[in-house]
Amino acid sequence: MKRRSLPVATTVAATAALLLTACGGGDDDSKDEKIAGADTGSSSSATAPSPTASDPANRPDITLPKGVEDVFEKWETGDTTKDAVLSDAARAQTAMNDAITQGKTDTPGLTFYYEGKALTTSVKWVQKWLDAGITYTGTTRYFNPKVELFDDKSAGVSFCADESKAYNKDRKTGKVDKSAASDDSYVLYNTRLEKNEQGVWQTTDGTSVRGSETCVQ
Repeated sequence: MKRRSLPVATTVAATAALLLTACGGGDDDSKDEKIAGADTGSSSSATAPSPTASDPANRPDITLPKGVEDVFEKWETGDTTKDAVLSDAARAQTAMNDAITQGKTDTPGLTFYYEGKALTTSVKWVQKWLDAGITYTGTTRYFNPKVELFDDKSAGVSFCADESKAYNKDRKTGKVDKSAASDDSYVLYNTRLEKNEQGVWQTTDGTSVRGSETCVQ
């Protein structure tokens, strides 16, 4: 088993099997495209935003295990609505990673931040990790986010993920596979989010491109 394939990309794209090759991974055949008209964030690095005590949506508190970290770089635009979309897009990423590390397909975060097709396929994707007997460890860096508001209840978000410091880990033995990074360690995501009645921007669909020139560094 080689470097992990970041789950959300495969999840929302509803692609097939978990690939156990270096940086391999179940990404779909979508073209390497950006969201048309999207804007770029310009803030400093940060981990995923945590829900506040006064959060009316009652967002679940998600804490990744020791040794696992999500880092979101320049994940704000200064626009209130766009930042709300980006915050929930970031939380969706962490919710998926939480489900993978917990080894559960029904975590509060997964069912909270995903809906429709994305929720159905995310459950299947977590199950593939369980069937393969692996989890992961290390840091995933998310950068170059772009967001487009379609209307007051739907939006598109694209961003890159750097998985070069994230590694597959055998769930039973704890052995970590630190295979060398490659262009496939970088993934371009395009996702659709829709705002529900509680004000949560849920991920409902999306695609990904592994090794995209847009993201490789």
